Amino acid sequence: MRHPLLEALARGVVLGDGATGTALRARGWRGPTDVAVFDAPALVRALHEDYLAAGAELLLTNTFEANRSQLARAGYAERVRDANFQAARLARDAREIAGVSAFIGGSVGPIGRDLAVGAWTLDDAYAAFLEQIGALIEGGVDAVVLETFPSLREAQTAVRAARALTDQPVIALLNFHADLAMPSGETITDAARALVDQGASVVGVNCGVGPQAALDILQELAGVADKLAVPLAAMPNAGLPRVVAGEAVYAAEPAYFADFALRARDLGAALVGGCCGTAPAHVQAMRQALHPDRTRARVVPIGVARRGEAAIAPGALDSSPPLDEPLPAPQGLRLRDKLQARRFVLSVEIDPPRGTNPRKAIEGARLLQQAGADAINIGDSPMARVRMSALALAVLIQREVGIETIIHQTTRDRNLMALQSDLLGAHALGVRNLIALTGDPPPESSQSSAVWDVDAIGFIRVLRRLNEGVDFAGNSLGRPTEFFVACAANPTAGDLDLELRRVREKVDAGADVIMTQPAYDARVVADFFERLGPISIPVLLGVLPLMSLRHTEFIHHELAGVTVPDAVRDRMRAAGEAGAAAGLEIALEHVAETRTLPFVSGVYVMPSFGRYEVAAELVRRVAAP
Repeated sequence: MRHPLLEALARGVVLGDGATGTALRARGWRGPTDVAVFDAPALVRALHEDYLAAGAELLLTNTFEANRSQLARAGYAERVRDANFQAARLARDAREIAGVSAFIGGSVGPIGRDLAVGAWTLDDAYAAFLEQIGALIEGGVDAVVLETFPSLREAQTAVRAARALTDQPVIALLNFHADLAMPSGETITDAARALVDQGASVVGVNCGVGPQAALDILQELAGVADKLAVPLAAMPNAGLPRVVAGEAVYAAEPAYFADFALRARDLGAALVGGCCGTAPAHVQAMRQALHPDRTRARVVPIGVARRGEAAIAPGALDSSPPLDEPLPAPQGLRLRDKLQARRFVLSVEIDPPRGTNPRKAIEGARLLQQAGADAINIGDSPMARVRMSALALAVLIQREVGIETIIHQTTRDRNLMALQSDLLGAHALGVRNLIALTGDPPPESSQSSAVWDVDAIGFIRVLRRLNEGVDFAGNSLGRPTEFFVACAANPTAGDLDLELRRVREKVDAGADVIMTQPAYDARVVADFFERLGPISIPVLLGVLPLMSLRHTEFIHHELAGVTVPDAVRDRMRAAGEAGAAAGLEIALEHVAETRTLPFVSGVYVMPSFGRYEVAAELVRRVAAP
């Protein structure tokens, strides 16, 4: 399965973002650049959002100097993991808020002075790269981007460290002199060949030279492009800086970068962007030059006309259902009907965006539907972090994609009256499936208070009453609802006796289907349901594909209630750079093994880091005859 970023580079030019350090300084930041993720996270996230709004398709994390050596000079040597993880999260948050399908590149710069003066060896550098890149991968980046490396040997060391940890794309960008040689003396073509041999997926130039010199370097690389057999990249500075009032000022204007982007494309560059001195305006100019007809998708609220368009005229909706009838669910066989017909069903979870643009989630749902998914699960502010309403996203997905949804509904955030009101609205909007959850407790930083008038068991009883045509107080609804109610079960819970008792109470309260937490051992699943005793409702088995050893260890040690067996952890450790592929194979084997259990009627896939393409591949292979 080829990585989506490499697929995008093969189709045409991918537009990177611009500078981080100089752009943050232009916005008032005066401390060490990479410390801004701790002290000014909103400033960093806002810069990412501006680059995405300008059209960037590859967003780099604010981690260029976030290795142990560089952070030590700012007094943060012991916070390498925190700095990189936080930076990756900020970039991912910006992407979710923007609602676009951009890639996140984990920025890794050279070690710096310690290596240059001999205080560190290349072995020390290798360990530092492992530490930094591992944290970026844990934070959910889509690729590793090595930037501004002046030494080929150091760049090779960084590529080797990345390849020891991941099979994600590794983009290696070197720093050349204007005479088209590296500061360490190697020629352009020799350096590029050496990096490709080490495992780089993309090679090119960034930073130290301006657009013209970058084009000269691209021309040299284009002459050996067939032998390199990898995409080329160019992300130069906005010319050479001059110091004005103590600040570096760069001369190259956005229009100049628009011309650079076109010429770079003509020389074979598949990735273009900017480095020091560039800003969102430079990225926007390149976007308009490269893709004049392409604009970011903008979702217009229902009933709101775009400027220049007529509003919907009275009577134009006469074909809609009568106002006293609920909107229909998506056409075709319903989820409950498929389960009753003993079809093996496939559901995949999508998290709502943290902002107002649902486009990425909708596109993910469409990809999963095309792969063969039967339904889309939508979280209810998972991890107790504010996100778009699960109901709102469910309505948009059902309307625009035409696939059934299963909304997660917690009792954490709503009192009993609000719960019932939301449920009636969901039913009127065509949403029929939901999973009744108690919900994660809100963190102190959320400034929110939990409600919990009822827990998940009480919530299922509320739903059963609605399906009988009355609210929880016994007042008539006029007609019964038709909710298909799921409940959660955790086969690896710490207190199994308590978990088994609660699951039995959920079934007795009226649950129609059980959806489990991820479990990586078929025997554990079988033992859990054997202890639960006879049940007459179907079970969807939770599957969370592992992405890397770091991801595996995080799930095992930090995701409450989920255990990864030692054999699976060892297998992920042995997989090395092929972690995502190994995780997919482990998931497929687990599905094949548990599919033979008589109570398992389907799977519920939980992709990590918004990697819907991994979930789509799993669905595609499970659904294949």
